[in-house]
Amino acid sequence: MNMTEKIQVESQTAKDFVRLMTNNHLSRSPKNSAEHLNINEENVKNGLAQLVLTLIKLLHELLEKQAIRRIDSESLTDEQIERLGLTLMKQSEEIERLRLAFNIEENDLNLNLGPLGKLL
Repeated sequence: MNMTEKIQVESQTAKDFVRLMTNNHLSRSPKNSAEHLNINEENVKNGLAQLVLTLIKLLHELLEKQAIRRIDSESLTDEQIERLGLTLMKQSEEIERLRLAFNIEENDLNLNLGPLGKLL
């Protein structure tokens, strides 16, 4: 079977679906799978680090926006504003330190969400 050939899978139950998906004509041999699957431990590690740092950076930016809203609404004391600013600054420095430690570019933390645009 070539890769451009379309396969239509129809099943009435989950059991039928599993049977169809594990059928020999639909599954690849281990040899072929190994040829197409290139797992590099370093790439997996950096990919996970990139995902985690992207989520942390997103949360950090949301916290910054919330802090600005609270400052603008004058619901914080000067001491709270100072502590909040220092905390956000330290958090930003730690995100940058981790980004450099994993050799991740700044643009790599801004995921493209397709029609929704960039994440950050």
